[in-house]
Amino acid sequence: MTPRIIIVTLVLLCLPGGCAKEDALDSILSRGELLVVSRNSPTTYYLDKSGPTGFEYALAGLLAEDLGVQLNMQPVFSLTGIFEKLQREEADFAAAGLTLTRQRESTYPHSVAYYQLKPQVVYVAGMFRPHSVADLAGMTILVLTGSSHAESLRALQQSGFSDLQWQEIPEVDSMELLERVNEGYADLAIIDSNEFTVQQSLYPRLKVAFDLATEQDMVWYLPPTTDNIRLLGRIDNFIRAMVEDGSLGRLREEYFGHTYGVSRINSHTFIRNMKKSLPPYRALIRQVAKEYQLDWHLLAAIAYQESHWHPQAASPTGVRGMMMLTLPTAEEMGVDNRLDAGQSLRGGARYLKNIKRRLPHDIYEPDRTWLALAAYNIGMGHLEDARVITDRQGGDPHLWRDVMQRLPLLQKSKYFQSVRYGYARGLEAATYVQNIRHYYSILQWQDIPDNKVQPPLRTEDYLPAALHNLDLLAL
Repeated sequence: MTPRIIIVTLVLLCLPGGCAKEDALDSILSRGELLVVSRNSPTTYYLDKSGPTGFEYALAGLLAEDLGVQLNMQPVFSLTGIFEKLQREEADFAAAGLTLTRQRESTYPHSVAYYQLKPQVVYVAGMFRPHSVADLAGMTILVLTGSSHAESLRALQQSGFSDLQWQEIPEVDSMELLERVNEGYADLAIIDSNEFTVQQSLYPRLKVAFDLATEQDMVWYLPPTTDNIRLLGRIDNFIRAMVEDGSLGRLREEYFGHTYGVSRINSHTFIRNMKKSLPPYRALIRQVAKEYQLDWHLLAAIAYQESHWHPQAASPTGVRGMMMLTLPTAEEMGVDNRLDAGQSLRGGARYLKNIKRRLPHDIYEPDRTWLALAAYNIGMGHLEDARVITDRQGGDPHLWRDVMQRLPLLQKSKYFQSVRYGYARGLEAATYVQNIRHYYSILQWQDIPDNKVQPPLRTEDYLPAALHNLDLLAL
């Protein structure tokens, strides 16, 4: 074949519809990297003191591990930016807590669903509560630009609710919407149920007015212009396997399990105390946590659950101090003054570390910490009884999720008579740990703005104002 014929052949092959697309799965395997685009938010992907974390980050990481490649997760700064990256083939898929809509489905291939959620209308408790779409007329509504909620409102407007008015906010995180409603800059916001459940603790005045629609599927989206048939098949098989063996449920519990069972009143009180009572002790808590190699957010959450950060706290049962130590525990931990905040924190931290060391070696984090906290509250013996009951009932005694469900059984004679240490207030212990997990997450989320990946800098934001005027530059 002559060079001229080769060139003509290549040109013909690369005419629209002629160029062969590279197989997406082969491309990932050959470069050894899975490139995923996501949102920077508490429910998807964010940075904490240990580095990248979040539910979507963890789930995509498990897929990367299954493929035998490294995960490279890229944050974007708007919902439209996610789909622009897919259009430009700058990511293998988007894992960003995105719902399946007709408009998106018509353009982008998508995975099977890995969760279901509902779009919810959120308002401030005590203000007018709308009960239906008809009640939204004349109210200021916030949605994220490019969101499925904006699509839903446009469809409702065209179907007869012409009085609907809303503002689209060019952010990537629904926390900004909740902040604006909470501060009174808007009447309502529409966000997904999973995001509101997780973030309501930061805004305890906000409540759900009604569900805007029925349950919707959450999916991963893929680029529309690549050959991703094999990749999509691999993703779908991965998700189905995670669902079937319970791994997906356990992962959700790890990241979101703390959000259940905590009252709005408790959340409101915690937020208030976090602003007023914590600051005088923040540096001390950080210092003690560093000494004992603990996350300071966790130590602060325990101290709040124990005493609301009051060093002089005492109970009728004889426990005292910021960490509410019993006298025997204080003596064992070398604490001679339980009302001294530093001694109390160090005693509590040392006691928790001792418990963690005594747990079976095959209990891994984060379950190791949650089970240790249960023992901190109820004692090692009663925790072991709950683990025995868990095992008898076919649960996994290494997982907090399974043990938590059995702890209340220690209050029923049918069960506590069959174990070594007998009756215990197991429900209280389960609530104790869940409260700490909840407070711990709030404290972590408060630090997200400090760790947030920032959007690309714009030169005009940093020039003196006068330089923005081209007439002045012309002089």
